[in-house]
Amino acid sequence: MEGKGIITVVGKDKVGIIYSVTRVLAENNVNVEDISQTILQDYFTMMMMVNLSSVSCEFNKLQEILEDLGKELGLSIRIQREEIFNYMHEI
Repeated sequence: MEGKGIITVVGKDKVGIIYSVTRVLAENNVNVEDISQTILQDYFTMMMMVNLSSVSCEFNKLQEILEDLGKELGLSIRIQREEIFNYMHEI
């Protein structure tokens, strides 16, 4: 798969969020190219730019894995292809 993806993570702050997300990415051969995270009061927010060129599963499967992780951790975790993310924010 070519291209990049944008991952957003939002939810109540707790220990291990970055580890949990990056562990799933590493297991699926997804490279993190840029990351920005902050805590607003008790809420954790993170955006990641990832390289999908070597991903070891289908994009839809990766979406499902990340969404399931989000449910497990009580977070919203979403991944979009970069071109879709950019298109949505141009409107």
